[in-house]
Amino acid sequence: MARSGLAGAVRVARWADAALGPGRAGASSDGKATLSDATAERAAAELDLTVAQVRADWDIARLAGLVEVHGDSARPGWRLRAWDRDDNAALRGWVALFDAWSLAYPEPSDHEPATVAEVVSAMPQVLSFLQLSAGPVPLAQLLDLLEQRVTELRTERCEVSYGPHPQPEAPAPGGDTPLAPLLDWALRALASVGALTYGDGQATLTPLGSWAVWVKLEQICVAAQSPAGNIEQSAEDMLRGCAQLRPNAARAEYRAWLAARPVGSAVTELLAAARGDDALLRGLAFEALRVVGAPAEPDVRAVLDEPTLRPYALLWLAEHDGADPEDAHEVLTREEATWLWVDTAAAVADHGEAPMLVRHLESAIQPTVPALLEEVRAVGHPRTVQVLVALAAAHPDPALAKAVRRAAFQVHTGGT
Repeated sequence: MARSGLAGAVRVARWADAALGPGRAGASSDGKATLSDATAERAAAELDLTVAQVRADWDIARLAGLVEVHGDSARPGWRLRAWDRDDNAALRGWVALFDAWSLAYPEPSDHEPATVAEVVSAMPQVLSFLQLSAGPVPLAQLLDLLEQRVTELRTERCEVSYGPHPQPEAPAPGGDTPLAPLLDWALRALASVGALTYGDGQATLTPLGSWAVWVKLEQICVAAQSPAGNIEQSAEDMLRGCAQLRPNAARAEYRAWLAARPVGSAVTELLAAARGDDALLRGLAFEALRVVGAPAEPDVRAVLDEPTLRPYALLWLAEHDGADPEDAHEVLTREEATWLWVDTAAAVADHGEAPMLVRHLESAIQPTVPALLEEVRAVGHPRTVQVLVALAAAHPDPALAKAVRRAAFQVHTGGT
């Protein structure tokens, strides 16, 4: 259903990608990546559509994230790139359109913007009722529910009066503006994106609409059940809070934290935490990005040029493309694998115990300690000295500890 509903938008987005790519004439005339008249007419002719159909499909493509607007230009989104191979891309694209239902259908011009905003804020409760009803619901029942919810919203905004002044009365249901026309607009808008069917004085969620509302309710429940209570924290503080959790518990915490915020800003915040000085947070940030999945791909790919994040990003992308986690390290060069070994050792030195650091020595890809020390010195990780000093202090073999200390001293002094 999602693929069918977005088929027209995908067609126009792919046409724009092919016809208006880099180096070609731009599609925008207003600084908002709206198709110019000439471009819309050209697309209509080549796709055998009307200009109105092209513009409608282009608007849907933008709302669904099939194209992403950057300044006055648009470029293909990850959902368009992944469309043929990833059902999740189609579903996420449709959910983005569903979330933007109030923008997908012309808003009534003869009503107060504040009242329209109240109706938009009240519709999630109406949709939840439709989902729980699992069948047609009469319009009169939906209108009664909408009026109750709008009244609650207005009452919540009333200032509580202290002192001898009387308490303000709750607004009458619907206030001075009849809500029936606005409910009609909202239901038509939701029908236009495929979330429900509307006619004969009743509304029914489509299977796709019912699924989307269920997902939203599930996200609210997940967010409310944050096991370690880090849901309101920044990414860095949340990751620190997960550092002592077992893997399954940490993943549950990541899911709760992600469910409470837009995916784009969450990915940006996680990558910012990964750029910090704490190597443990770097590793945990990419574990959280594994929970995000496909929507994080463009941002993860964009950090491949950052030496600090490159090994983590390469492993993430390899696993995302289907590689077995145990084999994913094969995508790393020897230098990248060594850099990652040092970074992980830094995390263990900062947050783990001595035996863990000794065991980490056994995970190195180099066959001997002298070979490892030579390559560790060559990669130039900023924590190399501290890691080697900590390893020398932790290792029970005096001869090996002496060799590691000597390597640390040589790195520190720049000697050979």
